[in-house]
Amino acid sequence: MEHLHLNELLQHQKQNLMQWFNNESVFSNSLAVIVGVLTGIAIVLYDYALKLSSQLFFEPTSDIQHYYVIFIPAIGGLLVGIISHRFMKKKRYSIENVIESTTLHGGKMQPRTVFLEVLSSVISLGSGASAGKEAPVVLAGAGIGSTLAQMLKMRGSRLKILLGCGASGGIAAAFNAPLAGVVFSVEVILGELESATLVPIVISAVFATLVSNVIFGVRPIQISDYQLISPMHESVLYLILGLLAGLVSVILMRSLYKSRDFFNALNIHPITKPAVGGLCVGCIGYFYPQIFGVGYETISQVLENEIAFNILLILLLLKIVAFSLSLGSGGSGGSFVPALFIGSMLGGAYGFIVNSIFPGITSEPGAYALAGMGAVFTGISRAPLTAILVLFELTRNYGLVLPIMLACVLSNLVSSALHPESIFTESLRRRGFTIRKGKEVDIMESLKVSDAMKREVQTISVNKKVEALIALMQSSRHAGFPVLDQEGNLWGIVTLKDIRDKVKQGELDKTIGEIATSNLVFAYPDESLNTVLQRLATKDIGRLPVVSREDNRKILGIITRSDIVKLYDKTIVERMQYRSENGN
Repeated sequence: MEHLHLNELLQHQKQNLMQWFNNESVFSNSLAVIVGVLTGIAIVLYDYALKLSSQLFFEPTSDIQHYYVIFIPAIGGLLVGIISHRFMKKKRYSIENVIESTTLHGGKMQPRTVFLEVLSSVISLGSGASAGKEAPVVLAGAGIGSTLAQMLKMRGSRLKILLGCGASGGIAAAFNAPLAGVVFSVEVILGELESATLVPIVISAVFATLVSNVIFGVRPIQISDYQLISPMHESVLYLILGLLAGLVSVILMRSLYKSRDFFNALNIHPITKPAVGGLCVGCIGYFYPQIFGVGYETISQVLENEIAFNILLILLLLKIVAFSLSLGSGGSGGSFVPALFIGSMLGGAYGFIVNSIFPGITSEPGAYALAGMGAVFTGISRAPLTAILVLFELTRNYGLVLPIMLACVLSNLVSSALHPESIFTESLRRRGFTIRKGKEVDIMESLKVSDAMKREVQTISVNKKVEALIALMQSSRHAGFPVLDQEGNLWGIVTLKDIRDKVKQGELDKTIGEIATSNLVFAYPDESLNTVLQRLATKDIGRLPVVSREDNRKILGIITRSDIVKLYDKTIVERMQYRSENGN
């Protein structure tokens, strides 16, 4: 009887244990622990590999060591070019691709490509590429989460959650910043916050940080304890710094994509493009080695007021150039730490200026450098909470909470106004995908008038005769034209319908001004096609002149229903092809 009772008790306990594991939240949280631990280990291995790579490239025994540094980034770039062209089949991964995988591909990532991209970043950063390590660590974590979910045949939101767990764990472990890792995953990768999402992401970040600290011992940047000297006066100065940081952020993003466009158009073999970019970076680094690699040591020096004003300005400009060359040419790395580097240079230089003008009421330049770091990162990422938390967790300095928040918020506003996309979503926009809050925007909302309009517009003068209009229609096969006044400004629009309704037989000597419509409806280049299509339907017209918002009389182009339909069809086909090529 006792034996039977014991069996029943064991069976009951087994059933309770199975029910516990079958609970959705318990299952997700258990997987989050696994992802966090694996990500922490991966980041430790990544850091070791990065140190080894740097030693291999920058500690040669050759007598030409001094001049050798010019060619180190080129050698690394060549190796990266070989890996990407031969083994990755032109599919590259960065943070924007993690966002893309989350939003467009259900969280699926290719483990082999993730590994090769992380390996490329070890070579690229180790050889002096002027980039950051956050993209590779986010990739490593997201790849671990996505791979585990796919092995367990998980789909939908559960797969996305594990990908987000890996991304948060990557940032948390790499920067010893669990809070920043959580907020980064929510702000940048997933785009939204849900209770079912938050708990496993927090768990993953905590365990990844514990593992990296126990094994590797990541420590925050050590800086002086800065405080506001005169809160009222300095708040205004930090707002001005935020404005400047927003402008610098836009310059940084546009510089990167201009560089990328240049190298894409460069008529040389793809394998050699990262090497060319690396050679240019090597030439810069020969004179200013501070721009090589991640640059934590230089950031620490700025925060401790150890770099002169003129050097700060030079490094600010050179880092933008070197970063753009490194990633624009096809190198591997991230933009997170370069933004912190550039922000520290901007803030440090600004701090020197305000210190000299208002010596009694301003903090040391290092305090402004700290705020500049967060403000520039916010400007390129549109993730102000992540920027603020990263600074606090990296430095353990909480004395400048208010000014950092002010600078970050204003930088975000300025950058968003001048450049709607973040540095992570701009490349997606260029491929036709507009991502907002972790979701793809409707095609007609994502496409703009400037994408579809005709810029070379045939026009007709208001004083011309109907006979000339008919001849123009016959030769051009268009059914409507903008009408210009004697000064060349937009006056109205005339269509075939106007001729039919207002011109009787024998009245070909009427002027265009007598039959054209002067009460115009406009389109603007920055409007969505959805907005313009609704306007066309409401007014029951087939075309709209595209004008400048500053001056409605300045014609920039014309857009028709057929232009909109053609671009829509083309975009649909391109997206289907892209998703087919990427296995979705």
